Amino acid sequence: MFGKLKEKLQNWTKNLVKHSEAAETPKSKKKEEKAKEKKVKEKSEKEIAKEVKKELKKEKKSGKKKEKEKSKEIELPTKFNIGTKSYEPDLEKLEEKVEELEEEKNKPGSKSFFQRVTSGINKVKISEKEFEIYSEELEMLLLENNVALEVAEKIVKALKEKIVGQEFLKKEIEFAIKNAFSDIIREILISPPDLIEEIKEKNILGDKKEPYIILFCGINGSGKTTTIAKIAEHLKRKKISCVLAAGDTFRAASIEQLKTHGEKIGVKVIAHDYGADPASVGFDAIQYAKKNFINCVLIDTAGRMHTQKNLLREMEKIVKVCKPDKKIFVGESITGNDAIEQVRSFDEIIGIDGIVLTKADIDEKGGTALSVGYVTKKPIFYLGTGQEYEKIEPFSKEKFIEKLGL
Repeated sequence: MFGKLKEKLQNWTKNLVKHSEAAETPKSKKKEEKAKEKKVKEKSEKEIAKEVKKELKKEKKSGKKKEKEKSKEIELPTKFNIGTKSYEPDLEKLEEKVEELEEEKNKPGSKSFFQRVTSGINKVKISEKEFEIYSEELEMLLLENNVALEVAEKIVKALKEKIVGQEFLKKEIEFAIKNAFSDIIREILISPPDLIEEIKEKNILGDKKEPYIILFCGINGSGKTTTIAKIAEHLKRKKISCVLAAGDTFRAASIEQLKTHGEKIGVKVIAHDYGADPASVGFDAIQYAKKNFINCVLIDTAGRMHTQKNLLREMEKIVKVCKPDKKIFVGESITGNDAIEQVRSFDEIIGIDGIVLTKADIDEKGGTALSVGYVTKKPIFYLGTGQEYEKIEPFSKEKFIEKLGL
């Protein structure tokens, strides 16, 4: 996932380091020569001062007790050369330099010479101009990874706020930018509530012990019916009993399909004839659950295209009659930007509470999860990862970020 994006980040950080190093180099040879002269002169005076200090210490150790004009007794070079020019050290100032070095060394919190030099060289400050060079390409790479345009723009803008004007160590800049990306994704995605705990909590509260009701919706062919069977099997493993409602009374063989799943996983299916009112099927399943002390009712519905507004309105009646605790949209993770319009349409009509994304095992891009999470501001509950009943897993933000490689 996000392979090209990771490669782009690596190239970007390398270029940022190159630019920073180029910015540190003087533009002309004359300026370079003058700067070099000045630095060598200053450095030479400091080095001579250090030599004086070293010799003074040697004298002290060998038992010499002369305390005045020690620097004059030490053999020092009378001249030092910088390029074609020569300079004579001011011996009277050398003692002052020695004292300055000693004071500087003993100052609390003072930096060593190495620290002072490397603190300037090893840091990179990302300018707005440098960010703009790469931001458009970053946005395009996000779009290529099935991230919706509005979400890609949000990510790039948030990244700009996090890194522009900030100083980073050269060796850590790639990690810092990737870390910023990870934080942005964490902010976009919402962690789902613990569905198992919610079901158990509702079952033990009150005298009636009402069943927990989940309504599933989505477009044709998204894998909704199979997903319901997977979730029923998942709940069974968690010691939660279920009943399935065959609310898709429109699609040919849909009732038989759900009944087949029910037989395989050992879960009761409540069904009417084709063409029956799906709301009444859901109602009957709820009544069955109450009479038989079943913990959870999972209601299947007919697939509806997000453009079919009249059919979407039929969902309102099912919601009104069945009063589900959760309304979950089931979509394909490989659909890309189409999933945005689909989930938005269902959310506008019935107000979904969460999302299940199927075919996550063959999704090499990962952008759909980011997009639907951002657009709806609703959590992703599960990811379908294969055909078998056990191939479903609760969604985790941290696992998702790890899979992206950021």
